[in-house]
Amino acid sequence: MSRVTQQPVSLPAPAAQVEQFTGEVVFLYAFDVAYEMARRPVATLLGQPVAEFVVEASKRGPRQLLFYRPQMVRLPAMERLGPQGPVRIERAIKLLPVGAISITVRVPFRCNSLPELVAFHDLRFANGSYLYDEVRELAEEVRRELAPHLVRPVDHLADEEAYTVFCVNGPLAARGNDGAASPENVSAEDWLLNHRREIAKLLTEEAGPARLSEQEATESTGLYFSYYDRDLVVIDWDSALVIDEPRYFDETLYVMELANVQLAELEAYDRILDAAVERSYRDVGGGRTRGPQATRVQRELREIRIDLARMSDELSNITKFFGDWHLARIYQGLSARFHLGDWHRTIDEKLKTLDDLYQLLRTEQSNRWMLFLEASMALLFVIDLVLLVIGLRK
Repeated sequence: MSRVTQQPVSLPAPAAQVEQFTGEVVFLYAFDVAYEMARRPVATLLGQPVAEFVVEASKRGPRQLLFYRPQMVRLPAMERLGPQGPVRIERAIKLLPVGAISITVRVPFRCNSLPELVAFHDLRFANGSYLYDEVRELAEEVRRELAPHLVRPVDHLADEEAYTVFCVNGPLAARGNDGAASPENVSAEDWLLNHRREIAKLLTEEAGPARLSEQEATESTGLYFSYYDRDLVVIDWDSALVIDEPRYFDETLYVMELANVQLAELEAYDRILDAAVERSYRDVGGGRTRGPQATRVQRELREIRIDLARMSDELSNITKFFGDWHLARIYQGLSARFHLGDWHRTIDEKLKTLDDLYQLLRTEQSNRWMLFLEASMALLFVIDLVLLVIGLRK
């Protein structure tokens, strides 16, 4: 994958004020629940029917599209009292064969300035509960119900990978000097260049009055993509800003969701490999590599190498985009922010370490067999000489 570089800073157009921001905050939570999931489809989940997720691309380009389509279930909406009053929360769950689930929560908003949205990062409802706690309880329910479909399920859920996306309805409507709404729309890219610090504070969860440095503002907002002048995607480490027409949100959100799942699964594989390498070092260093013990260790190493290589290939296949250049660019940006390439290289190095240990054990076992065969041949030679001597005496 080619290296993604930040966009060069260009001179912005004259500043234009946006009349109002409306849209939704989308929370993406990825959980690793098992080594993998059985291939048979799930009919229902939490009392709701499960269907195949479908997304259509909207940007102009070749139509040789191939999107991975996971199983998906939409849960009934919930009414909650949020930072801006009563809100209707929508939830959806996606099931992926790599042993992961992704929970999406959508919370609508309406505000006059971006700083008002900082409170949504760690969303707390009026009853004192946090969205994070409710999502984790939901993930536990899903894990328990999916138990018959899971292969080697986890004993308990590890920390999830969370990603917050602020989806602003576009195109941005300008506000005139007199404060009245203007019929003209604001270019999303020009608006970004004029409001870098404000956007950076939202993405970095800086609610205080302190001004971010120019360097931090540029770093947090430097990775952005735009197709038309009315749409924009700004990608940071744990949050993003998307400006587009609401009907086009899903395709961008889906790419972000898959990249978030990839990160969660790569971390899970890394934990598995850490445990496997540590156990292998202990077995090899402790001298417990003889007889049945050696066979068991070799078998475990072989299974881990094969299974993780296959799972890594499946994980890569869920983010193949043929033809849609814009979504591919967004995924490249996410991959760069999440350091997915570094995670892949780390896992490959640990797999290579396991392979070296496996080959070491194979060589050691082969040497033992050769020593046994040589000793057997020497013993047979001695027996043959003894028999020959006995025969000559007779």
